[in-house]
Amino acid sequence: MRFEDLELIDPILKALKDKNYTEPTSIQEKAIPKILERRDVLGCAQTGTGKTAAFAIPIIQLIHRIESKENGFPKLRALIVTPTRELAIQIDENIEAYSKYTKVRHAVIFGGVKQGRQVDRIKKGIHILVATPGRLLDLIQQGYISLNAIKMFVLDEADRMLDMGFINDIKKLLKLLPEQRQSLFFSATMPENIVKLSRTILKNPEKIEVSPVSSTAETIQQYLYYTNRSDKKDLLLHILKQKEIGQVLLFSRTKHGADRVVRNLLKKKIKAAAIHGDKAQNQRQKALSQFKDGDIRVLVATDIAARGIDIDKLRYVINYDVPNIAETYVHRIGRSGRAGEDGIAISICEPEENAHVRAIEKLIKQKIEVIKDNPFPQTEKPMTEAEKKEWNKEKQRRKQAFFAERKAAKGRKPSNRRRH
Repeated sequence: MRFEDLELIDPILKALKDKNYTEPTSIQEKAIPKILERRDVLGCAQTGTGKTAAFAIPIIQLIHRIESKENGFPKLRALIVTPTRELAIQIDENIEAYSKYTKVRHAVIFGGVKQGRQVDRIKKGIHILVATPGRLLDLIQQGYISLNAIKMFVLDEADRMLDMGFINDIKKLLKLLPEQRQSLFFSATMPENIVKLSRTILKNPEKIEVSPVSSTAETIQQYLYYTNRSDKKDLLLHILKQKEIGQVLLFSRTKHGADRVVRNLLKKKIKAAAIHGDKAQNQRQKALSQFKDGDIRVLVATDIAARGIDIDKLRYVINYDVPNIAETYVHRIGRSGRAGEDGIAISICEPEENAHVRAIEKLIKQKIEVIKDNPFPQTEKPMTEAEKKEWNKEKQRRKQAFFAERKAAKGRKPSNRRRH
């Protein structure tokens, strides 16, 4: 099937041609016709399946048809809510590309930056708004945004939305939306709490499920190194010495861990940067832009920050920390091997993560190839439950000591006494 077979208008087909899009992905092929028929959609699709285009393209077409009959001030017709700034920006960039030959106007809003420019853009009139929940509710409360004319509502990355604690914001938002609307609900996973939430949003939805979360792309080669916790940083350097390994998206479990990896790499003259929730928006965008431009070799990310990273031709993903949720592994490595390209995923496993590897292999129904030529093999055993308990106590004690010292340092004011 080609995009021409989906009854898309010429301005959109021309824009897709500019992007070298010829054949729709599975979710695009299934979702676009249903959305154009004004059906509610419940979509389950993992990272890298072309989900954004699946809802953005038909929304642009529907609004184009509505607005071609009206010459007045643009009304906000479609609202797309997503959990992270990166993903919101990515969706808005895609809408920009797909709507370039139409008169559809759009904007993106998110927290972490001053609201002035975002408010100015909204005041000029828009048809589509992409937003993160906090900033959206804030600007609604301030009176800058009205949802009265909304015809289409999209909740994207619903599972991550709940993971990040946005459930109350979503419930507040649903009360503000018109009862008569078309709703599109997309999530990479469908646990019971997500299904329950979807029932409060959708009416007789068309369910579309592609590339189950338990599957990994056949184009991605998966490798595993077993090592000790203390040897991880040295093993990473050993891996990066391989000349064929170019740019790498590396996953860390925690924000502090991501920063630590970057510091270690910079000491070894390897250009690296981290993106996570503690980084300012301009820092995150700068790091992502530098990575896309090839100025940074290793981009270190946490799972939440990585949602919305869409990098063409990315070949290497490294799991510096093996995720404790098997589905997360599938999402991570799905950042490589996109659109039929080859990808390579490398995981570095310490003793406490051995059980996570077994859970991953059970989910994906295959064994991950273990690298034998490993200068830092795993020699330690996983901790017993008693040892874990003691270790967690020690971690908590250190954490409390760190924050107590930081609080004390803030309380110490520098002396104003002049030196003679």
